[in-house]
Amino acid sequence: MKSWLVPLFLLLLSACSEPARLELNSDAKVLAFGDSLTVSVGAKHSSYPEQLAQLTGLEVIASGVSGEQTHQGLARLGDTLATHQPRVLVLLEGGNDFLRNKQPHSVKSNLAAMIELAHQQGIEVILVAVPQKSLFLSDAPLYQELAEQYQVALVADTLSDLLGDSQYKSDQIHLNDKGYRLLAEAVAEQIKVVN
Repeated sequence: MKSWLVPLFLLLLSACSEPARLELNSDAKVLAFGDSLTVSVGAKHSSYPEQLAQLTGLEVIASGVSGEQTHQGLARLGDTLATHQPRVLVLLEGGNDFLRNKQPHSVKSNLAAMIELAHQQGIEVILVAVPQKSLFLSDAPLYQELAEQYQVALVADTLSDLLGDSQYKSDQIHLNDKGYRLLAEAVAEQIKVVN
């Protein structure tokens, strides 16, 4: 291979491995949808949706319900989308299902239905992976599978890493202010405001 081709090849390879960021106009609305992590239980100053709004300059609507499982989220998502008409849905659900030992296939099915509901309305989705219940925290594989199946942006490993580090937690299953800030930053990395 010619020497000048190597840098070009490496550049193309790295470009292919990084998913494209969602390009949004500055008037786009973002719906942060989920459970107690979206409510930001454990935060003392500002929630992750508030911090996401600060980081992006976009209107971020918080729609979290503590203790919610994916079947409950699916039941309320349609009305929530109709009410707010967001450009992007940040979907952070599944933790309560795992805590209650729900079958992964039912969690995946509910999340898939939520993604489909958003896509039917032309709404982009950013999926936040949630750790499965195990000795060592790691993302449940179903999130990567869904991201690939539906070609949606995925915030991978962030929650698993944060919940595995006591400096970012307020209790066993919730983050503190520093943790929510890092979660907001990870979500913001998926977004590019173009005007």
